[in-house]
Amino acid sequence: MKLDNKFKEAISNLPSNEKDKLLFRLLKKDSNLVNRLYFDLIDNKSIESRRQEMETHVLKQINKMTNGYYSPGYLHMDMRYLSGEITEHVRITRDHFGEVSLNLLMLNGVLQSNSRKIADEPYGKAYKCCMYIITRTFKILTLINKLHEDYFIDLKNDLQSLGNQISENEYLIKLAIQNGLDVNWLISVDIPDNIVQIHKDIRSQGFLK
Repeated sequence: MKLDNKFKEAISNLPSNEKDKLLFRLLKKDSNLVNRLYFDLIDNKSIESRRQEMETHVLKQINKMTNGYYSPGYLHMDMRYLSGEITEHVRITRDHFGEVSLNLLMLNGVLQSNSRKIADEPYGKAYKCCMYIITRTFKILTLINKLHEDYFIDLKNDLQSLGNQISENEYLIKLAIQNGLDVNWLISVDIPDNIVQIHKDIRSQGFLK
């Protein structure tokens, strides 16, 4: 339901105690809103400190994935779960720089420790894992495009590392080419201004899936 101006005005005119009751009722049904409000109103940690905590968590999870490596399929599931935790961090803190840096940390860390293992598997068995890495990389590029250009310097090394690692993995570079991901965008840190439209057009053609 769309909140039109008349409805918003009616809510604004409610007595304070009625607004409080409605707010608490809504909060019981929306844990995401609870976490966000808690961070905004109560939590004394900064976005940067929360990001650092997430960085430590990401590295620990990568270590677990690597030590417990079983197959590309399980690695794929572990990355998806960890990416969801990063998304939750962003939802609570609105840490848009962290959304990029943490995902880069995850992909770089996973590949640094597991690229050879992935490459040693049959292509069909590694496909979904590799496709996830490519689609996530493309998504990262679209997110960077929304950041201020000053952040590019902080992300440069991680972008170059990811580009090089994709290039060095036969399966990943094959899928990158097939799905329109130019690794030179990463290695040269030269992302097209219309990367969002490029991403949209490629998906509309049935790729990156």
